[in-house]
Amino acid sequence: MNVNKMYINGEWVNSQSNKTFVDYSPVTDSDYALITDADQKDTKRAIEAAHAAFPAWSALQPEERANYLLKVAEALENNEDEISKHLIEEIGSWIGKSKVDLKTSVGFWKAGAKIPFMVEDEVLESPIGKKSVVKRIPLGVVSVITPWNVPLNLSSRTTSGILAVGNTVVLKPSEESPITGGLILAKAFEEAGVPPGVFNVVTSSRNHVVEVGEEMVTNPLVKAISFIGSENVGRQIATKAASQFKKTSMELGGKDALIVMDDADISKAVTAAAFGAFYHAGQICIGTKRIYVDEKIAEEFIKRFVAKTKALGIGDVYEFSKPIGPLINHAALEKIKHQLNDAVEKGATVLAGGNHDGLYFNPTILTGVTQEMETYGNETFGPMVAIYPYATVEDALKEVNNIDYGLSGGVMAGSEEKANAVAMKMESGMCHVNDGTIYGEPFAPFGGMKNSGMGRYGGKASVESFTQQRWITVEQGTRPYPPMFNE
Repeated sequence: MNVNKMYINGEWVNSQSNKTFVDYSPVTDSDYALITDADQKDTKRAIEAAHAAFPAWSALQPEERANYLLKVAEALENNEDEISKHLIEEIGSWIGKSKVDLKTSVGFWKAGAKIPFMVEDEVLESPIGKKSVVKRIPLGVVSVITPWNVPLNLSSRTTSGILAVGNTVVLKPSEESPITGGLILAKAFEEAGVPPGVFNVVTSSRNHVVEVGEEMVTNPLVKAISFIGSENVGRQIATKAASQFKKTSMELGGKDALIVMDDADISKAVTAAAFGAFYHAGQICIGTKRIYVDEKIAEEFIKRFVAKTKALGIGDVYEFSKPIGPLINHAALEKIKHQLNDAVEKGATVLAGGNHDGLYFNPTILTGVTQEMETYGNETFGPMVAIYPYATVEDALKEVNNIDYGLSGGVMAGSEEKANAVAMKMESGMCHVNDGTIYGEPFAPFGGMKNSGMGRYGGKASVESFTQQRWITVEQGTRPYPPMFNE
């Protein structure tokens, strides 16, 4: 098995220790690839390369950076078949999802090519007639840490905007997805001819993830951190970054809710709920984990939703007709089994699913979930969703907002006016009317509220998150100094 090397300063390199780790495939439940295992010294080398590349990269004209990002998009498109296979085998993506992930990732780089032109000066009114301008300037080296579940998409979403505004990047993909979360992008950067050091990828195992992460956060050459992952790790990073006054942007966990109102199109609501709850076997941060249905239509909705869920194909990720793929690993399997057993022991009812074949967990629907159950307020990273009938919209909103997460949300209703009013009261960074919780656009501000994170990605949001303001004034002979200071 060949060793997949890291990408530092425009070169493919081994770790200084020459250590490797095994990249595991949930599809075959076996080893997939050998990956270079970086440590603190390798990470420092990557950061220093990004720091050295920053002056030249940040000095490029907007159209020059834009052209490079377009070439990255083109390189990804040219390797569609290879990338799709890696997405399937490395993380268990259903073939339909692998195609979507590649398409959206390419879209982020094409959208990123427009972001350099969004960095504009702001001219301020001066009370004494000075020329007064606020400029946006890049930060420098940005450390980017991304998860495994939508690896190419999320690495593209974050880094495209970060690079577009003139920063350089050190990316550490998840140890579960080093190829699809980082090395594929590095190959695209190499093919695009992006200058060495602008984009670097460091891969590490769980054995070294702490020291690599520590270097990426605390190294004085790093000026900002972008993190997508768990709330617990996010808190640790935010604390360390704050102690050094570094900017952070974080998308953390979610327990996203869909509200179905009494005048909703039930067929449309069932479709949105099924996609939101079970896409990528529920391993999506903005996936639907809670469904609140008006009690007047709850019986009909539940009957149709259960039927749809039981009909979803499972077991062959290469078949378009079988969208339910495997969980990422056995630890993930044990976690969802634990949440399910805890809920059932405390009185919840299983309406569909509840069993598994190896890593393939059948789409599962629960009712009767209460606050005493672990699955109530904790993130469930798997194909399990709870349904809550409600008497009034006010009751639903109270329950929806009664947890610490606030990432995405959805409202299904016949009346757009009514739905918008409910959407505005949901405590989530994003909300979609007459659609499910899984949706994103390249220029929209993507991110959460409460324990779901801070900062935003996409379009002008990336400009705000990954630049800093400088105020420049030019005295034009109009400032009145006190007479005793005049010469």
